[in-house]
Amino acid sequence: MNETPLIPAGVKRCSKWQFSLWMGAVTAVLIWGIYAMFLIWYKGLNQTNMNDAYGFALWIWADLAVIALGGGAFFSGFLTYIIGKDDLKNIINFAVIIGFICYSSALLILAIDIGQPLRGWFIFWHANVHSMLTEVAFCLSCYFAVLTIEFIPLILENPRLAKKPFLHHLSHNMHGVMAVFAATGVFLSFFHQGSLGGVAGVLYGRPFAYREHVFIWPWTFFLFTWSAAACGPCFTILVTWMTEKITRKKLVKQEVIWLFAKISGWMIITYITAKTIDTLYWALVTAPSKGFTLMDFYSSPTYNIGLLFIEIVLCGFVPGLILITRRGRENSFFLMSAVILAVIGVSLNRWVMVLQVMAVPLFSFNDWYTYMPSWQEVATTVLPVAYGLIVISLAYRYLPVFPQEQELNPID
Repeated sequence: MNETPLIPAGVKRCSKWQFSLWMGAVTAVLIWGIYAMFLIWYKGLNQTNMNDAYGFALWIWADLAVIALGGGAFFSGFLTYIIGKDDLKNIINFAVIIGFICYSSALLILAIDIGQPLRGWFIFWHANVHSMLTEVAFCLSCYFAVLTIEFIPLILENPRLAKKPFLHHLSHNMHGVMAVFAATGVFLSFFHQGSLGGVAGVLYGRPFAYREHVFIWPWTFFLFTWSAAACGPCFTILVTWMTEKITRKKLVKQEVIWLFAKISGWMIITYITAKTIDTLYWALVTAPSKGFTLMDFYSSPTYNIGLLFIEIVLCGFVPGLILITRRGRENSFFLMSAVILAVIGVSLNRWVMVLQVMAVPLFSFNDWYTYMPSWQEVATTVLPVAYGLIVISLAYRYLPVFPQEQELNPID
């Protein structure tokens, strides 16, 4: 009797030796990151270059960035299952995988950052109910559980697993109630994305980050959620495009990409408009009320006013305007340029809200603080990238991730 193949029917994959060579190279990078991670756990945070000025550094930026980029999962789930954009069902599997990678990576970074991972359960058992970090940790963990539940039906569609009646029916029934998990994910994402922004907004001793409040929430609470919903889909489009280039196949119909890009474009335009208003109010009202001028925060050669232009104009209004115009998003070059700029923009926003916040001198007699990550920090930041490549590679090879792949790439 012929054994059921591992690869989904009707699609073609590279040879085993090519796949093994690729996986071996990525695994080597993964091992490098794991080695650095265990050095930090064994020897402590003295393996990093963080100091009294930089208690938040490269890790925290990476943590916030991957959470923002993983926003494509909750937003695509919201659009597909709640709003009813059925065309996005052709890309939502991949969005869930990317979200799964991003959120598991965020939890891994937190486990590295606490320095004593064996005490990580203290966050849940001895919760500090007055801490935003506690709320973020709870919501991150819960939403990661939701993403895992959303990922399970896709795993069960592997040909060998789907052959078993129990697993086949389990997968089918889970698909039937996925709208409930999508709605739960949107709720959880709103609060943990917002709370990450809220942490910056309540730093009273850091005037670069401090923002005015709406009721009990600083404006950054809403801006962080908004930016993740706006730019997360762009990251999903970018990774889909990269996967297509590597596999040399068309995996998603262009109309689906254009729809996703159009929605993302309008979200970017509304977000960056709100961000501009926030920045103007902070520069003209909030900062002067604390005794600062705008240029006090941009007088460093590293952190100069050009960063503000890049974030708001080049990586904000420019990609937004491209994506909301039909001619812009239907041109491949402009589409991918806009997507890349949007991803850079949200990552830059998290960068300045972590590192520039720490670099700005608090007193006139202080100089700008400097920081250069150690190789251990770099290795553990690269670790999630290698891990993500492995998960995507395995999922693409053995799971029916893209429903339109067989139609777009018929086998002769």
